[in-house]
Amino acid sequence: MARLPYLDAADLKPEDQGLLARNINLHRVLVHNPEAARAFGTLGQYIRHHTRLDPRLRELAILQVGWQARSPYEWSHHIKIGYDFGVTDADIEALIADSEGRPNALEPAAKLVLQGTREIYEGAMSAGTFAALRRHLDDAALMDLVVTATFYCAVVRLLATFEIDVEESYMPYLRKYPLPA
Repeated sequence: MARLPYLDAADLKPEDQGLLARNINLHRVLVHNPEAARAFGTLGQYIRHHTRLDPRLRELAILQVGWQARSPYEWSHHIKIGYDFGVTDADIEALIADSEGRPNALEPAAKLVLQGTREIYEGAMSAGTFAALRRHLDDAALMDLVVTATFYCAVVRLLATFEIDVEESYMPYLRKYPLPA
């Protein structure tokens, strides 16, 4: 159970009820501070709809953060979302293999995105990985990769701190690809 109660639209002022247009547990906790929820949502919407980074690579980066953090919420949500943006089961299996240092069939750009994201999760992307990514991404897409990875590092920490529960509708994704213990 989350550390703060899940709020519903009826719990909010009329001008804040739109913050729950996507009625997921993360948003239901964020709306305890509507201004913070708006700020959070602005960057999230930019990443989802306006980034210059290829949508499949973006979702692989987000999934990598979820995998690294062992975040059931982030992992399950972005498996579902990833499917909508071109991530395949083969990509997810390859991400898991790549994370474990095993061979996989991902193309070089995707492998570098995952490597760079893992490095950001641990602190900062290395100079070597950054230079290698510049051969695959323009400066705007590279900026968006770093913004995406760092934002989702914050998201998984927020999810963990507030102990936000995975909604039942996302549990099949978690059962299909369980996180390691």
